[in-house]
Amino acid sequence: MRTTGPGRGVNDKKAYPLRISVEVLDAVQRWADDELRSVNAQIEYLLRDALRKSGRIKAPSDDTDGAKKK
Repeated sequence: MRTTGPGRGVNDKKAYPLRISVEVLDAVQRWADDELRSVNAQIEYLLRDALRKSGRIKAPSDDTDGAKKK
């Protein structure tokens, strides 16, 4: 199993309360609906994509983050 840190597996999740404006949340909800994802999955997808593009996390060797293939 790959780990993301000491004692953490790839699929470990941690709950985190998020304060977000109504306007942004509504836009993310519409985007999530378009992509057939939950709002939570859409937020995680967007964060992972931004982290990969900035070089802060490595891209996975396979498509395990639930991204839709086109």
